[in-house]
Amino acid sequence: MEQPPGYIDPRFPTHVCLLKKALYGLKQAPRAWFQRFSSFLLQLGFSCSRADTSLFVFHQQSNLIYLLLYVDDIIVTGNNPALLDSFTRKLHSEFATKDLGSLSYFLGLEASPTPDGLFISQLKYARDILTRAQLLDCKPVHTPMVVSQYLTADGSPFSDPTLYRSLVGALQYLTVTRPDIAHAVNSVSQFLHAPTADHFLAVKRILRYIKGTLHFGLTFRPSTVPGALVAYSDADWAGCPDTRRSTSGYSIYLGTNLVSWSAKKQPTVSRSSCESEYRALAMTAAELLWLMHLLHDLHVSIPQQPLLLCDNKSAIFLSSNPVSHKRAKHVELDYHFLRELVVAGKLRTQYVPSHLQVADIFTKSISRPLFEFFRAKLHVRSNPTLSLRGGVEDT
Repeated sequence: MEQPPGYIDPRFPTHVCLLKKALYGLKQAPRAWFQRFSSFLLQLGFSCSRADTSLFVFHQQSNLIYLLLYVDDIIVTGNNPALLDSFTRKLHSEFATKDLGSLSYFLGLEASPTPDGLFISQLKYARDILTRAQLLDCKPVHTPMVVSQYLTADGSPFSDPTLYRSLVGALQYLTVTRPDIAHAVNSVSQFLHAPTADHFLAVKRILRYIKGTLHFGLTFRPSTVPGALVAYSDADWAGCPDTRRSTSGYSIYLGTNLVSWSAKKQPTVSRSSCESEYRALAMTAAELLWLMHLLHDLHVSIPQQPLLLCDNKSAIFLSSNPVSHKRAKHVELDYHFLRELVVAGKLRTQYVPSHLQVADIFTKSISRPLFEFFRAKLHVRSNPTLSLRGGVEDT
């Protein structure tokens, strides 16, 4: 900071105003707040995670405290209640904070304990989206997309593109707890610049599916032994009819719990299904590496190397054999880091049959029986506590 021009004190030209509190309107306010808060935590013995700078970890002998910071919203947990109470008292004495008790609502996510774990959903957020679209009383459907549907850029322009962009943007955040709609939302997100009437019909179908599964969310169950990292990787070769680019998808499990997933169109055209699957494997391997770094910062040990499952034997062969192949000569060199990981023993690749390839739900629209089977494998289901009370039935 410095004195503003025209108001410089000639006696103390190098002095500045004393900043007691960074205002929200200032550009440097977020950085100043984070610097102030992180320096306080570092003084108490916390360390900042290298994988996620918003995560702070306190580790002393067998005691652990995890703190997750998002602007001024904080989640704190630990394995020692006495140590946790001591830390929260220090936090209250340093900052004007309010203890809201056990985790129940955070950034639009609703967390509720279940008899065997934790259930996370976005019920209120999903209902608000339906209200905005005036579809709260619509007739529900069983799948978010028509089977084998591929959206194209052709068609008559939609009359209200602002509404389209608003609804699709809201649906993107809903995928935080609803991986079952990730592929459908990814498909409609590719036409934000010029939506057509057919695209809006696809958005309405997603909303009708959400109407029938309002109370659905992710379930997490604790484990007494450390679980292994298992990833499913898949690609839909040349699935986009306009650009002939492929769609990559993956789902990563820690033990039995789903911890990461993605549905994304690849940046370049692949000349073969082997190449598209190989690119998808590389993208999944990058996410696995990040998760391994994050678990290391959390002081969670992994019993064995992560396992990467794919339903394309050619891509698996290409990832584990350093042979120059005509189908991979043109693939960018940075994708071949996957091969180095496999050769170094840091990652294992294995074949999985297509009917058990969970990542299929992230790359293409599939039939209802297969969709519901994969959705169950993702642990997306209705709130168990509501089902026990008879308030909601699974759709």
